[in-house]
Amino acid sequence: MKIENLALGNKGVYVGLPILMIAFAEMLIYSGTIREGLWIHTAIMIGLFFSMLIVRNEEIRKTYQALMLLPILRLISLSIPVFFDMTLYSFIIIYISLAVPVMITAVNQKFTLEEIGINLKRIWLYLPLSVLISFVLAFVEYQINRTNYLIPDLSLLNLLKLTVVMVFFVGLLEEIIFRSILQTRLSKIFGAGIGIMLSSILFCLMHSGYEIFYEVIYAFFIGIIMGYLFYKTKSLPLTALIHGFSNVFLFGFIPYLGPGLGLL
Repeated sequence: MKIENLALGNKGVYVGLPILMIAFAEMLIYSGTIREGLWIHTAIMIGLFFSMLIVRNEEIRKTYQALMLLPILRLISLSIPVFFDMTLYSFIIIYISLAVPVMITAVNQKFTLEEIGINLKRIWLYLPLSVLISFVLAFVEYQINRTNYLIPDLSLLNLLKLTVVMVFFVGLLEEIIFRSILQTRLSKIFGAGIGIMLSSILFCLMHSGYEIFYEVIYAFFIGIIMGYLFYKTKSLPLTALIHGFSNVFLFGFIPYLGPGLGLL
Protein backbone atom coordinates (compact mmCIF):
# COMPACT_ATOMS: atom_id res chain seq x y z
CA MET A 1 0.00 0.00 0.00
CA LYS A 2 1.35 3.43 -0.93
CA ILE A 3 1.25 6.34 1.48
CA GLU A 4 -1.16 8.17 -0.84
CA ASN A 5 -3.70 5.38 -0.32
CA LEU A 6 -3.80 5.85 3.43
CA ALA A 7 -6.61 8.09 4.66
CA LEU A 8 -5.57 11.12 6.68
CA GLY A 9 -7.17 9.61 9.77
CA ASN A 10 -5.21 6.38 9.35
CA LYS A 11 -1.97 8.28 8.95
CA GLY A 12 -2.78 10.20 12.10
CA VAL A 13 -3.30 6.96 14.02
CA TYR A 14 -0.18 5.25 12.69
CA VAL A 15 2.08 8.21 13.43
CA GLY A 16 0.15 9.88 16.23
CA LEU A 17 0.16 6.93 18.63
CA PRO A 18 3.96 6.67 19.00
CA ILE A 19 4.21 10.47 19.22
CA LEU A 20 1.67 10.46 22.07
CA MET A 21 3.63 7.70 23.81
CA ILE A 22 6.85 9.72 23.47
CA ALA A 23 5.00 12.73 24.90
CA PHE A 24 3.80 10.61 27.84
CA ALA A 25 7.33 9.38 28.56
CA GLU A 26 8.68 12.93 28.45
CA MET A 27 5.89 14.15 30.75
CA LEU A 28 6.99 11.55 33.28
CA ILE A 29 10.58 12.79 33.02
CA TYR A 30 9.35 16.39 33.31
CA SER A 31 7.48 15.49 36.51
CA GLY A 32 10.62 13.96 37.99
CA THR A 33 9.72 10.28 37.58
CA ILE A 34 12.76 9.63 35.42
CA ARG A 35 12.98 5.87 35.88
CA GLU A 36 9.40 5.33 34.76
CA GLY A 37 9.95 7.65 31.81
CA LEU A 38 12.99 5.66 30.72
CA TRP A 39 11.05 2.40 30.95
CA ILE A 40 8.32 3.87 28.74
CA HIS A 41 10.94 5.04 26.24
CA THR A 42 12.41 1.53 26.21
CA ALA A 43 8.97 0.07 25.53
CA ILE A 44 8.40 2.63 22.74
CA MET A 45 11.69 1.73 21.08
CA ILE A 46 10.90 -2.00 21.21
CA GLY A 47 7.34 -1.39 20.03
CA LEU A 48 8.47 0.70 17.07
CA PHE A 49 11.02 -1.94 16.11
CA PHE A 50 8.44 -4.73 16.00
CA SER A 51 5.92 -2.45 14.30
CA MET A 52 8.43 -1.97 11.50
CA LEU A 53 8.33 -5.74 10.97
CA ILE A 54 4.53 -5.84 10.87
CA VAL A 55 3.48 -2.66 9.04
CA ARG A 56 3.63 -3.13 5.28
CA ASN A 57 3.66 0.53 4.26
CA GLU A 58 7.26 1.59 3.59
CA GLU A 59 6.73 5.26 4.45
CA ILE A 60 5.21 4.38 7.82
CA ARG A 61 8.07 1.97 8.53
CA LYS A 62 10.59 4.69 7.75
CA THR A 63 8.68 7.09 10.00
CA TYR A 64 8.86 4.56 12.84
CA GLN A 65 12.59 4.20 12.27
CA ALA A 66 12.97 7.98 12.45
CA LEU A 67 10.88 8.19 15.64
CA MET A 68 13.04 5.48 17.25
CA LEU A 69 15.86 8.01 17.41
CA LEU A 70 14.05 9.94 20.15
CA PRO A 71 13.88 7.12 22.72
CA ILE A 72 17.49 6.30 21.83
CA LEU A 73 18.47 9.95 22.39
CA ARG A 74 16.75 10.04 25.77
CA LEU A 75 18.07 6.67 26.93
CA ILE A 76 21.64 7.56 25.99
CA SER A 77 21.52 11.06 27.48
CA LEU A 78 20.17 9.88 30.84
CA SER A 79 22.01 6.56 31.09
CA ILE A 80 25.62 7.47 30.34
CA PRO A 81 27.43 8.38 33.57
CA VAL A 82 29.44 11.59 33.73
CA PHE A 83 33.08 10.56 33.48
CA PHE A 84 34.56 14.07 33.52
CA ASP A 85 34.43 17.04 35.88
CA MET A 86 33.40 19.25 32.96
CA THR A 87 29.99 18.15 31.74
CA LEU A 88 31.03 19.54 28.35
CA TYR A 89 32.92 16.32 27.69
CA SER A 90 29.88 14.19 28.50
CA PHE A 91 28.18 15.75 25.47
CA ILE A 92 30.91 14.24 23.28
CA ILE A 93 30.25 10.75 24.67
CA ILE A 94 26.48 11.11 24.30
CA TYR A 95 26.49 12.42 20.74
CA ILE A 96 29.20 10.10 19.45
CA SER A 97 27.08 7.22 20.78
CA LEU A 98 24.05 8.73 19.07
CA ALA A 99 25.86 9.31 15.76
CA VAL A 100 25.79 5.62 14.76
CA PRO A 101 21.98 5.10 14.84
CA VAL A 102 21.49 8.56 13.33
CA MET A 103 23.75 7.80 10.37
CA ILE A 104 22.19 4.36 9.85
CA THR A 105 18.73 5.94 9.84
CA ALA A 106 19.77 8.78 7.53
CA VAL A 107 21.18 6.31 4.98
CA ASN A 108 18.17 3.98 5.22
CA GLN A 109 15.71 6.83 4.68
CA LYS A 110 17.18 7.24 1.17
CA PHE A 111 16.78 11.01 1.19
CA THR A 112 18.58 13.06 -1.42
CA LEU A 113 21.39 15.36 -0.28
CA GLU A 114 19.05 18.29 -0.92
CA GLU A 115 16.38 16.80 1.36
CA ILE A 116 18.94 16.25 4.13
CA GLY A 117 20.19 19.80 3.61
CA ILE A 118 23.82 18.98 2.89
CA ASN A 119 25.10 21.92 0.88
CA LEU A 120 27.32 24.94 1.39
CA LYS A 121 25.30 27.36 -0.70
CA ARG A 122 25.39 30.91 0.71
CA ILE A 123 27.51 29.78 3.66
CA TRP A 124 29.24 33.17 3.49
CA LEU A 125 25.87 34.72 4.33
CA TYR A 126 24.59 32.03 6.70
CA LEU A 127 27.66 32.14 8.96
CA PRO A 128 27.25 35.75 10.19
CA LEU A 129 23.46 35.41 10.04
CA SER A 130 23.57 32.33 12.28
CA VAL A 131 25.64 34.21 14.88
CA LEU A 132 23.10 37.05 14.97
CA ILE A 133 20.05 34.77 15.16
CA SER A 134 21.66 32.50 17.75
CA PHE A 135 22.50 35.43 20.02
CA VAL A 136 18.89 36.65 19.94
CA LEU A 137 17.56 33.16 20.67
CA ALA A 138 20.08 32.60 23.47
CA PHE A 139 19.38 36.04 24.96
CA VAL A 140 15.67 35.26 25.25
CA GLU A 141 16.27 31.73 26.53
CA TYR A 142 18.59 33.02 29.26
CA GLN A 143 15.71 35.11 30.60
CA ILE A 144 13.75 31.86 30.98
CA ASN A 145 16.48 29.51 32.13
CA ARG A 146 19.51 31.00 33.89
CA THR A 147 21.97 28.44 32.61
CA ASN A 148 25.39 27.86 34.14
CA TYR A 149 28.61 27.95 32.16
CA LEU A 150 30.14 24.72 30.86
CA ILE A 151 33.70 26.06 30.63
CA PRO A 152 35.91 27.32 33.49
CA ASP A 153 36.72 30.62 31.76
CA LEU A 154 36.46 32.47 28.46
CA SER A 155 39.95 31.64 27.24
CA LEU A 156 40.35 31.07 23.52
CA LEU A 157 41.02 27.36 24.04
CA ASN A 158 37.92 26.81 26.17
CA LEU A 159 35.74 28.78 23.77
CA LEU A 160 37.09 26.68 20.91
CA LYS A 161 36.26 23.48 22.81
CA LEU A 162 32.75 24.72 23.57
CA THR A 163 32.18 25.76 19.96
CA VAL A 164 33.37 22.46 18.50
CA VAL A 165 31.20 20.42 20.87
CA MET A 166 28.07 22.55 20.48
CA VAL A 167 28.26 23.03 16.71
CA PHE A 168 29.69 19.75 15.43
CA PHE A 169 28.26 17.37 18.03
CA VAL A 170 25.11 18.78 19.65
CA GLY A 171 23.92 21.18 16.95
CA LEU A 172 24.72 19.01 13.95
CA LEU A 173 23.36 15.72 15.34
CA GLU A 174 20.16 17.23 16.74
CA GLU A 175 19.46 19.13 13.54
CA ILE A 176 19.96 15.97 11.49
CA ILE A 177 17.46 14.20 13.77
CA PHE A 178 14.78 16.87 14.03
CA ARG A 179 15.08 18.66 10.70
CA SER A 180 16.83 16.42 8.15
CA ILE A 181 15.16 13.18 9.23
CA LEU A 182 11.99 13.78 11.26
CA GLN A 183 10.76 16.98 9.60
CA THR A 184 11.49 15.67 6.11
CA ARG A 185 9.84 12.32 6.80
CA LEU A 186 6.75 13.83 8.48
CA SER A 187 6.45 16.39 5.68
CA LYS A 188 6.33 13.58 3.12
CA ILE A 189 3.32 12.14 4.95
CA PHE A 190 1.39 15.20 6.16
CA GLY A 191 2.78 18.10 4.12
CA ALA A 192 5.33 20.78 5.02
CA GLY A 193 3.21 22.74 7.51
CA ILE A 194 2.20 19.78 9.66
CA GLY A 195 5.68 18.30 9.27
CA ILE A 196 7.25 21.42 10.75
CA MET A 197 4.62 21.52 13.50
CA LEU A 198 5.03 17.88 14.54
CA SER A 199 8.83 17.95 14.46
CA SER A 200 8.74 21.14 16.57
CA ILE A 201 6.45 19.44 19.09
CA LEU A 202 8.87 16.53 19.31
CA PHE A 203 11.78 18.98 19.63
CA CYS A 204 10.15 20.77 22.57
CA LEU A 205 9.14 17.49 24.23
CA MET A 206 12.76 16.37 24.22
CA HIS A 207 13.61 19.47 26.27
CA SER A 208 11.41 18.35 29.16
CA GLY A 209 14.54 17.31 31.06
CA TYR A 210 15.01 20.96 32.07
CA GLU A 211 11.77 20.62 34.10
CA ILE A 212 10.96 24.26 33.28
CA PHE A 213 7.57 24.76 31.61
CA TYR A 214 8.44 27.97 29.77
CA GLU A 215 11.69 26.40 28.55
CA VAL A 216 9.67 23.63 26.89
CA ILE A 217 7.30 26.17 25.32
CA TYR A 218 10.24 28.26 24.11
CA ALA A 219 11.82 25.13 22.61
CA PHE A 220 8.66 24.71 20.52
CA PHE A 221 9.01 28.31 19.32
CA ILE A 222 12.65 27.68 18.40
CA GLY A 223 11.65 24.46 16.65
CA ILE A 224 9.17 26.37 14.47
CA ILE A 225 11.83 28.94 13.54
CA MET A 226 14.47 26.32 12.76
CA GLY A 227 11.96 24.17 10.90
CA TYR A 228 10.84 27.06 8.74
CA LEU A 229 14.44 28.12 8.01
CA PHE A 230 15.31 24.55 7.04
CA TYR A 231 12.22 24.32 4.83
CA LYS A 232 12.99 27.60 3.03
CA THR A 233 16.77 27.25 2.69
CA LYS A 234 17.28 23.46 2.62
CA SER A 235 20.48 24.20 4.53
CA LEU A 236 21.54 21.89 7.34
CA PRO A 237 24.68 24.01 7.97
CA LEU A 238 22.50 27.07 8.70
CA THR A 239 20.31 25.39 11.33
CA ALA A 240 23.25 23.47 12.82
CA LEU A 241 25.23 26.71 13.17
CA ILE A 242 22.29 28.53 14.77
CA HIS A 243 21.70 25.63 17.16
CA GLY A 244 25.37 25.32 18.05
CA PHE A 245 26.13 29.03 18.43
CA SER A 246 23.01 29.48 20.58
CA ASN A 247 24.49 26.98 23.02
CA VAL A 248 27.88 28.71 22.86
CA PHE A 249 26.23 31.95 23.95
CA LEU A 250 23.97 30.20 26.45
CA PHE A 251 26.63 28.09 28.17
CA GLY A 252 29.66 30.29 27.57
CA PHE A 253 29.48 34.01 26.93
CA ILE A 254 26.20 34.99 28.61
CA PRO A 255 26.73 33.27 32.01
CA TYR A 256 30.08 35.03 32.33
CA LEU A 257 29.39 38.41 30.73
CA GLY A 258 25.65 38.74 31.23
CA PRO A 259 22.93 39.03 28.55
CA GLY A 260 24.56 42.19 27.20
CA LEU A 261 27.91 40.40 26.78
CA GLY A 262 29.54 43.07 28.93
CA LEU A 263 28.60 45.83 26.52
CA LEU A 264 25.47 47.00 28.36
